[in-house]
Amino acid sequence: MIERIAIVGAGLIGASIAHAARESGAAKSIALYDADAGVRARARALSLGDVFDDAAAAVTDADLILFCVPVGAMAEAAKAAAPGMKAGAIVSDVGSVKQAVADAVAPLLPEHAVFVPGHPIAGTERSGPDAGFASLFKGRWHILTPLGDSEAEKNAVATLATFWETLGARIDVMTPARHDVVLAVTSHLPHLIAFNIVAMAEDLESVTESEVVKYSASGFRDFTRIAASDPTMWRDVFLNNREAVLEVLGRFSEDLAALQRAIRWGEGDTLYDLFDRARRMRREVIEAGQDTAAPNFGRDTGGEES
Repeated sequence: MIERIAIVGAGLIGASIAHAARESGAAKSIALYDADAGVRARARALSLGDVFDDAAAAVTDADLILFCVPVGAMAEAAKAAAPGMKAGAIVSDVGSVKQAVADAVAPLLPEHAVFVPGHPIAGTERSGPDAGFASLFKGRWHILTPLGDSEAEKNAVATLATFWETLGARIDVMTPARHDVVLAVTSHLPHLIAFNIVAMAEDLESVTESEVVKYSASGFRDFTRIAASDPTMWRDVFLNNREAVLEVLGRFSEDLAALQRAIRWGEGDTLYDLFDRARRMRREVIEAGQDTAAPNFGRDTGGEES
């Protein structure tokens, strides 16, 4: 059990951490801060923890500090909280980009704090403190991306692993650069495609918007669910992970062009092979416990990755 945690950013992830830490007993006390006064007021109403009006005051005496803000706001949050950090405090974050966060945050922290970036592969398309719930992290992966291998960092990784496991998560460790490429494939590019397809459908002149909405089949409906995600967060993700996203997007564009040719020239075997490979990947996802094979046409969004 950690004596005191401080959560900077009381949105979906921050609020869920507060709920989960209290329910699981992972922390004795919880402090919160959010730059938005309205969010702070709502966090107080929800009794998420001791809510402060100043970031530095919120992190004072905290053994673990978690930045739960959009990637583009990490540096500002770190700068505001740094003066209040005590010696030996462990600092982490929940951003879905790691190298850019490490580069932005690490130089702003005091030398007596230990920074280990992290990313819970969990979330929903909802946002704000009211969206938080305690079971968000159960059975989900939490990736830690330590920046070095000092004894202090090793101890911090162990403490963070225990904390997130207590919240129900499974732990993996990798470098920030590898994390960013992996997430570009598994999360960032799928979101980019969803945003683009939904926007394209809205602009398509050959069908009306009402027809698109009325006749939404399961594929398009799932795209709209993904595209409902927080636009501020995703803008920051793509701007801060541009190299990995562009690398993966280039490969995707090449494969899409090949698929276009196969359709144009009636290459049924090529299409079948691609679809069969994709179906095998789906089976592997189910076998890995990342989803269920049960049909669900009103999909529960309680564990959508970010």
